[in-house]
Amino acid sequence: MAGKSRGGGGRVNIPGLRGVETQNPNPIMTTPRILVFGLAAASAFVLPAAETAPGANPADHLPAHIRRVTWFGERADWSHDGQRILFLSKTFGDAMELEVASGRIRNLTAHYPHHGYTRALYLANGDIILSGPAEFDPAKAGQARVQCWLYVLPRGGARPAVPLGTKCSEGPAVSRTRLRVAWTHVSAQYPQEMPAGSSRIQEADLVYENGRPRLANQRLVLDSRDLPFPCTLETQNYRPPAEGELTFSAYGYQGTEVMGVDLATRKVTNYSLAPGQYDEPEGIFPDGQSTLVECDKQNLKGSNHIDLWRLRLDGSGATERLTWFSDYPGYKASNPVVSDDGRSIAFQLAKSTEAAGVGHGIFILDLSKAPAAK
Repeated sequence: MAGKSRGGGGRVNIPGLRGVETQNPNPIMTTPRILVFGLAAASAFVLPAAETAPGANPADHLPAHIRRVTWFGERADWSHDGQRILFLSKTFGDAMELEVASGRIRNLTAHYPHHGYTRALYLANGDIILSGPAEFDPAKAGQARVQCWLYVLPRGGARPAVPLGTKCSEGPAVSRTRLRVAWTHVSAQYPQEMPAGSSRIQEADLVYENGRPRLANQRLVLDSRDLPFPCTLETQNYRPPAEGELTFSAYGYQGTEVMGVDLATRKVTNYSLAPGQYDEPEGIFPDGQSTLVECDKQNLKGSNHIDLWRLRLDGSGATERLTWFSDYPGYKASNPVVSDDGRSIAFQLAKSTEAAGVGHGIFILDLSKAPAAK
């Protein structure tokens, strides 16, 4: 619950640093060892930056393995059967569902009043978890984005979303195999119980009583104060197939790093190992061996100039670039998610001058047709 204390969750099990330390999968490594694959195939994806005309849009220069499926919307999520894509019409908008084969789009939240949503994700049972504010003032949109709550929208389209009674910073992580979710609190949401600048990751089961969902068995997974470095946490994904680890962003640490926390031992692992670079984990591959990352490795210009990369979760820091949208000035590719069969990536076109998460249409990248990494 929202008021659960920090002390009840215990401390991170990382021996050596005031009872807490991060684990480097290769402890003898003193500098990051980053391997890059696929750069030689860059021209097969889109034109390199030197050849892009002023004002060119990457959506007008797509390679054969990427196609556009909507001309509006953001924050895609695949259905478990890969037949539909859930997305938002806009930030503080409605939850929409695209039938990939036909191109038909349904509005899933138009049948009841609400203040707009910032996240929408499929649950394992087909219901949808939503995050959105309880009130919205257009003059204070930033505040509304911070003060978002979790809800469950029952499948079927007849009933409104049911509140779960807890706030959520940015988006939750959703199990693809069971009714379990994890999410982040930041101090601005619970200032009476959380010190300024702190953040924490919570986890709980979703149970249904008389058809109404609620959170149960809630526990603290990780508190930012238990780490040996300052950062802001953001929950990302349960790592398949066992889902015994949770990936998260460590915002502000060495740029931003991709981390994982073992849910049993609380051991924390740095997977990106790239100081001075922006690396934010997004969709994870179904075999759990790699994750998609929003990354600025190609230009080191920060989070507004990202593209999609694939990062191995073996401790090597090995990466492969997947999109070249940021080579077009003013644009970026963002918010990717992998289908459950591992064959397709849904992502969005975004602009470098707009807030994180704002999108201008959903695209599908077919991995089976993508040029092989060299």
